[in-house]
Amino acid sequence: MAKSNGKKIALITGANKGIGFEIANQLGQKVFHVVISARDADRGIAAAELLNQRGVEATFLQMDVSDSRSISDAARLYAEKFDRLDVLINNAAILIESGSIVSMDSSILEDTFRTNTIGPLLVIQNFLEFMTKGGRIINISSSAGSLSNMTNYSPAYSISKTALNAITRQFASELSGKGIAVNSVCPGWVRTDMGGRNATRSVEKGAETAVWLATEASQSVTGRFIKDKKEVAW
Repeated sequence: MAKSNGKKIALITGANKGIGFEIANQLGQKVFHVVISARDADRGIAAAELLNQRGVEATFLQMDVSDSRSISDAARLYAEKFDRLDVLINNAAILIESGSIVSMDSSILEDTFRTNTIGPLLVIQNFLEFMTKGGRIINISSSAGSLSNMTNYSPAYSISKTALNAITRQFASELSGKGIAVNSVCPGWVRTDMGGRNATRSVEKGAETAVWLATEASQSVTGRFIKDKKEVAW
């Protein structure tokens, strides 16, 4: 059994780069043991090593969130190393250019849902056994998934994030009596491979609210859609 030296443990999916890596970095600096997952083992191991060089206690866990077998295998491997999980952050996501909803190929929606929606659902189901009262689940969503403000931007991605928000609400209600907070986060338009170089926010800013929910926010904050540490419309 891996030792966390009394530190809280956070698992972040898709954490070999971008917002996920920065969340891991910031949580690690706040004395968390971070478990970073990615589907590419070489990139994930390299990211964990970089975090370790920065003084962060980081462990790599290979997991492809688009593959249910990979998720269940990762949970079994996790159980061999750790006996609990304090924070789970579903960050892994894809954005496939889908054009207009009028002509969008349904296969694009299916592929996007497999990673962005079904993946987080299965990750929560498989790792929930390690969480107890005081646990926090954070789903990285997007303003593109807000029904209140939705446009025709990237239909497959937008719809997948709307469904992810629904998953947040379902789990928040289900786990309210167990003291586990579940929230969705909009990180804003962030300069990552997905957001592009013209995005208005740094990865540091993009990670900020997720880190706040993982560390400082009241445990009573649950079932919410949060941006910049404030509730926003679904």
